[in-house]
Parts: sequence; structure tokens; C-alpha cells
Amino acid sequence: MPRPLAVAITGGIGAGKSEALKAFARHGAATISSDEIVHDLIERDPEVRRALADRLGATDRAEIARVVFADREELEWLERLLHPRVRDRVGEWLEQQEAPLAVAEIPLLYETGGEARFDAVVVITAPEEVRRARASVPLEGRSERLIPDEEKVRRADFSYVNDGTPEELDEWVAGVVRSLSS
Repeated sequence: MPRPLAVAITGGIGAGKSEALKAFARHGAATISSDEIVHDLIERDPEVRRALADRLGATDRAEIARVVFADREELEWLERLLHPRVRDRVGEWLEQQEAPLAVAEIPLLYETGGEARFDAVVVITAPEEVRRARASVPLEGRSERLIPDEEKVRRADFSYVNDGTPEELDEWVAGVVRSLSS
């Protein structure tokens, strides 16, 4: 069985990565979100839950976020705990896909050196004021350690400034799917 074309979506908080992922699904791609994997690990993985309780005294996502975004060392510990597990789950998922196109949303793709595992990278960006309006969490303390959008765009195979309508994003994604399928 041939391996699907593996595509990663990345970009900053509030840029619209999840909406782009939904658009890829509407256009026939198999999709997975690393954020959903993280949520599943925190809620259901006994080893992860035990480590979180022992180290942070919490297994509630909101409480974990409060602790780790106030303490860089704790954030780095959490990433060391979760990133290998997320990488493994995405890898296993990719191996099981039968669709010709498999798309994974990975917010910290470049920051974790994960781009080499994909055939193509899509970067979704948006102006800061748009991202602030969309974000469900404050950007301060979360965005500063990320690779700047300009660098991500330079390294990407496809990039989109997501400051328009959902229909415009969907149309752009359709064009990427056509380009990847040809």
C-alpha cells in the first residue's frame, strides 16, 4: 500500500490552523490535530497523568497551563513529556492512513524540528490584531519563544495570510490540494 502524501500545518496562535485543517478534511484529506492528541494524553494516559500530578500537582488543562506558562522550566519539562508521545502518535496515524493525502496540524513543527517527517509544510499566518481577536488564550508568554512567521513562511512549501473569510481560506486550501495531487 503506498504511503499517503504527508503534510503538516503550522503557524502561530490564532492564525487559523484548525480552520485550515477542517478545510483540508472537506477537500478529502485525512486529518489529525496534535492539540487534540495532547488533550487526549492529559485526560486519558495514565503515565502522563501520574507525571503531571507528581510534578505539577495538577491534571486539569487550565491549571497545567497556568503553571507552565508562568515558569519556563516547567513548560520545557511538559514539552519533554508530551512531544515524543505526540510525535509517535502522529507517526503511527500516518502509517495507518489509506487516503492519498494526510494532513497533521502541528503548532510547534519548526520549533521541534519535525518538518523533516513531512512531504510538504503549510504555514498559516495572520496579522497580530486578527490573532489576538481569535485566540482563546493570551498571546503574551506563549508567542515570544516561537520562530517568527517570516521564517516559517520562508521555510514552508505553501503559506497563507488568513485575514479574510472562511470561504477564501477554503478556496486557497482547495488550490493546495489540487497542487499536491497533480
